[in-house]
Amino acid sequence: MQPLGSPLRRTLHLPDSELFSIPVQYMGYNDRALLSYEKAKAFGLSYNMTVDDLLSLSPKFWQLHSDPAVLLDGGAITLLTIQYNLCAGTIARYAGQRPELISLVDDLLKYRVHGQFMLTELGHGLDVDNMETTATLTSSGDFVLHSPTSSAAKFMPPTVPAGLPCIAVVFAKLVVNDENHGHRPFVVHLNDGKQMCTGVQSRLLPPRGGPDPVPHSLTSFHNVRLPPTALLGSLEKPADIHANLMDIIHRVAVGSLALAGLALPFMQCYATIGTLYSLRRTIGGPSKRTPILSFRTQQAPILTVTANAYVLQALHRWATKQFCDTRLDGRARHGIAATVKSVMIQLSQQGALGVSERCGAQGLFAHNQMTSIYNTMRGIAIAEGDILGLAIRLVNELLLGRYTLPAPTDPGTLLARHEAGLFAELRQILKDAPHHRSAEVSRLILPRCQPMMEAIGYRMAYDAAVQQGVRPALIDLYVSNVVALDAAWYSEHAGLSRAEQQAMSTRAMDAVLPMLDELVKEMDVLAYITAPIISDERWNVFVGGLKTYVGDAGVRSQENNAFTFQSDMLITRPRL
Repeated sequence: MQPLGSPLRRTLHLPDSELFSIPVQYMGYNDRALLSYEKAKAFGLSYNMTVDDLLSLSPKFWQLHSDPAVLLDGGAITLLTIQYNLCAGTIARYAGQRPELISLVDDLLKYRVHGQFMLTELGHGLDVDNMETTATLTSSGDFVLHSPTSSAAKFMPPTVPAGLPCIAVVFAKLVVNDENHGHRPFVVHLNDGKQMCTGVQSRLLPPRGGPDPVPHSLTSFHNVRLPPTALLGSLEKPADIHANLMDIIHRVAVGSLALAGLALPFMQCYATIGTLYSLRRTIGGPSKRTPILSFRTQQAPILTVTANAYVLQALHRWATKQFCDTRLDGRARHGIAATVKSVMIQLSQQGALGVSERCGAQGLFAHNQMTSIYNTMRGIAIAEGDILGLAIRLVNELLLGRYTLPAPTDPGTLLARHEAGLFAELRQILKDAPHHRSAEVSRLILPRCQPMMEAIGYRMAYDAAVQQGVRPALIDLYVSNVVALDAAWYSEHAGLSRAEQQAMSTRAMDAVLPMLDELVKEMDVLAYITAPIISDERWNVFVGGLKTYVGDAGVRSQENNAFTFQSDMLITRPRL
């Protein structure tokens, strides 16, 4: 885990800064959303990101997405990754042939403007091939950007004015002489920070509920005139329209792996909060108080998420190197990104529920971070490629032999055997089916694609952890947790009875428990933990800042047993 004080930890100044110390518990939705924009800016500027960082996918680019500062405001990292990876990253790709775009990318990186990325539509979602938005070339060389139906509205990107001018990379079908020339990205001015630009309509969606606020919107275009320079790319019709679309949205695949990195600080957060709360919370009489961490039921989810955090950190390090290796088949690199995203999100969410539930009622509150982060991760599971959609595409392409993913280091390990066993089952179904697009395949293979992709990811994580020297006890606990996710298969095909599986888990937890304090300290995310339940001192400060209701109401009993109230209520508010 990244040591505290390292020069690579670029955001240590943020948690105690005035901006990040503003109380938000009683702040209105819109004010909180605008505050997230300011936090995103401060977070981004801490990294001093360059065009080269975006194009080369430098270590600094990946570090941003696993920086513990993401724990401070989920809305901020949502806005930041859209602006840096999707918007600026897409435009930067064309700057080599169009140097005038460099200044626009710099404006985005320096937060002189806001940037959005507008791909999916309300009526089509992941079916981006069939988007309806058009950009029609006119005789003057300009383009007319138009949303022909209500279902063509771009769904989710936050496009309402937020103080700074906002531009977006908008994807549309390019129409030249009444002919579809495939999809293209266009640079479009959406608003000036105060009002929308002519022909651009943004409808503010209600809050998602749960995560830190982001002003998600429905955005449509009504015959918006664009200059010739708005087009990114060529007017020529591509030989393969679908392949061209996959190429121009390449930053989505980058985002799949980048956003997976958020799982690392999230799991480190769950482990830290769970450990500190469980040491602080005690039971028993005054003479003998026992921390609840003494009980295995309390230890289990904390130890598990701790082990997973260390193993998945190794996985993510390995995956980013693989993804940046241009010698590999591009489809395989995208497959690695999808696989890693699925596993990291799945185990992060498991940790969130397990630890927060062991914090009782305290685990329900957003101010204790866990539920808010959990809901942020729900959005990440859909953003930059819905996990189920990614799984269906990946597994079907692997079954058809179009490409392969890196093979197991040791095919004889439990997780490698599990992966091979599931794949063999699917391959047999496909062999017996009349066609790979048949109803039989749809019924029998599609529902099993996500578990198959996750099995590949579990094995990849194991291999990475062993290769990078992760503590064996942590790897053993990780393996026992993965085995429990498909206990029946390991009983049927690996000869592990329920009792043996339980014994694996018990031995692994017994080995990790003495290390827990050391492991949490190595995670070193305490500076970014805002949950008040981790210490008496923090809890007392938190309670002192709550709205307080007092008064001197009196109750008078009358003969008919009715009651009347006299009150002079006083409300005191926390000092902001």
